[in-house]
Amino acid sequence: MKNLLYILLLFPVICWAQDSTATYTKRVLETTEVEFLTSYYSQEGKNAAVTGGRGTEELTDFTPTIVVSIPLNDSDVLTIDAGISAYTSASSSNVGPFDGAQPADPFVASSGASGSDTWANINGSYSHSSPDRNRIWGAHVSLATEYDYTSVGIGGNYTYLFNEKNTEVSLSGNVYLDQWKIIYPEEIRFELENETDFDTLDGFADGARNSYSVGFGFSQILSKKAQFSLSLDLIQQKGLLSTPFHRIYFADRPIFMAENFPIAHDIERLPDTRFKVAIGGRFNYYLSETFVLRSYYRYYSDDFGITSNTASLEIPIKIGGRFTLYPGYRYYQQSASAYFNGYAEALSTDEFYTSDFDLSEFNANQFSVGINYTDIFTGLKVFDFGLKSIDLKVSTYERNTGLNYFLISGGVKFVMD
Repeated sequence: MKNLLYILLLFPVICWAQDSTATYTKRVLETTEVEFLTSYYSQEGKNAAVTGGRGTEELTDFTPTIVVSIPLNDSDVLTIDAGISAYTSASSSNVGPFDGAQPADPFVASSGASGSDTWANINGSYSHSSPDRNRIWGAHVSLATEYDYTSVGIGGNYTYLFNEKNTEVSLSGNVYLDQWKIIYPEEIRFELENETDFDTLDGFADGARNSYSVGFGFSQILSKKAQFSLSLDLIQQKGLLSTPFHRIYFADRPIFMAENFPIAHDIERLPDTRFKVAIGGRFNYYLSETFVLRSYYRYYSDDFGITSNTASLEIPIKIGGRFTLYPGYRYYQQSASAYFNGYAEALSTDEFYTSDFDLSEFNANQFSVGINYTDIFTGLKVFDFGLKSIDLKVSTYERNTGLNYFLISGGVKFVMD
């Protein structure tokens, strides 16, 4: 009995000694996080593809989104985000320009039903980190839909950190299977249904589009103040790559008018395969406790004949302990696709043609300014959640073709106590 009492008295000491040698693993995500995001977008322009490269491009879009990240245990995180995009487009309203109350005109929005729509999406992703936090793998699935479009996506990624976590390499892959409901301009739809000039106005039989992408990444911490990264993305698309409700007007055919609206000669036609390559690089440098420099460059090329260069610079400015101001500038330059023609410039003898100015030659400038508030102690409480951060950003964009937009976006992140 005396020996047994001695063992029982020593038992807590033995347990404490065993626990003191155990390895502590920091949780990847300490607690559930909930983020509310929203944006408002307003666009103007005069080169709508729906009306053959000449017409209003006015569009507004409102997009609320919620993102929930849930730690399943020390090493696994489940993230679900869902959102909707409600837009009104003067351009797409002219898919049916004659179904409105006023005379049809490419520079005036039709009052028909095609001028607005709602897009909805939901994404689920899962990530797992190894005990030493040097290896991370993840997978995701997504679903997006609107009245003429459905997309299903799957993907995965793997990240490996080494050299005391100063070096990082990553690999990702994604597959998106899209299905479009084929919609033609109103006058083309009439001719197809009545088999008028059917040989030249033949339609598309299948609205499927599949996209496959592979991405490679490399990141290196150069010093306590400097870091750079490189990325390579390869994308292959197959299927319906043109938009059937984009009109085409030929230079070698007369244009007939109905009200104030030119009757289309044909619809946009593009190859059914497209291969894209993008190479990018980032360099971040810590200037001081107040200033940080973030720079980015990307080169892009595809077999439609487009090449582009993107360069951006952002300089976050720390204001006090909780606020950060981050002004930024982005420059974009693009060459034209081999298939691009302006309004009434394509030839009826061409195999492929588009008047979508997104595939034209242009350059663009974007200016932005944002502000971030971060409270690492989550002092402000809303029910069982503490406020972690608030973001607000305003951007303006202008192309030399006349397109411009205004974008305001924001987000609020909460963490569960």
